[in-house]
Amino acid sequence: MIRSLALHWAARFRHNQSLLRLSSSYASPATLHHATSSSSSAEPVHITPNCIRKMKELEASESSTSGKMLRLSVETGGCSGFQYVFNLDDRINSDDRVFEREGTKLVVDNISYEFVKGATVDYVEELIRSAFVVRQFHL
Repeated sequence: MIRSLALHWAARFRHNQSLLRLSSSYASPATLHHATSSSSSAEPVHITPNCIRKMKELEASESSTSGKMLRLSVETGGCSGFQYVFNLDDRINSDDRVFEREGTKLVVDNISYEFVKGATVDYVEELIRSAFVVRQFHL
């Protein structure tokens, strides 16, 4: 039982590592620009041009999203580990970090920040889905 469980987790780890390598091929770190953070000593969360473009499109498409920021949260996902959750928000809380680039703002609470510092937020459009995604370049 323990051996089969260990084999299962080892296979899952290898699969996740290959997904991370695949996902990092969408944008190279050299082409990304740093966002400015409210905390200058903190490691930034990077925002790609595709992410900025989509955030501006959302703001322009509906008056109800005007002035809203993209909020990134990390939540537990049960047996699958953690999951990234994106929402539009118009409020900055006292425990938030704000990353701004080209007039768009990404807001991350301090607890979630520990999981995403140094990562990149991108927007990808694929055949079966379009979504904001988090890319971790440091392993």
